Amino acid sequence: MASSTHSSSVEDPERGTLILERFTPYRIVALGHAIAGRLASDYADENIAIPEWRVLAVVAQADSLAARDVVRRTPMDKMTVSRAVSSLEGKGMIIRSLSKTDRRVNMLSLSKAGRAQFDRIAAMALGYEDLLLSVLSVDERTAFDNVLSKLEQRLSGD
Repeated sequence: MASSTHSSSVEDPERGTLILERFTPYRIVALGHAIAGRLASDYADENIAIPEWRVLAVVAQADSLAARDVVRRTPMDKMTVSRAVSSLEGKGMIIRSLSKTDRRVNMLSLSKAGRAQFDRIAAMALGYEDLLLSVLSVDERTAFDNVLSKLEQRLSGD
């Protein structure tokens, strides 16, 4: 039998039956949800929700960023991002200003308090990532990263 990266129903009689716990998209979503929940509990004392953390993390990667770019860089819809930005602005974590080149565009940047909060949560997140990945060897981590990159490329090509 020829080797293949895809199982056919001839090679795997159960392949024609969807078993949720073995269905790759479900496993990825469930793992992501579990990780996000664990991280959220780790930074619960920071008084920040998951969507707010995602916005904070994206804005922290630039000096200033258009609000619409946050939507493009996160798996969140426009309304969720808008609510998170408003909440963070109300907490004094984000500063909203008009673009110098296009007065219709809102630009976002972190306040000093927002930068401090990002730094605290980022340290927790990186520590959790280290703990999570500690069960993998260096070669497995590299392979895992490569697989994630391939799946991301596949989805961006659809």
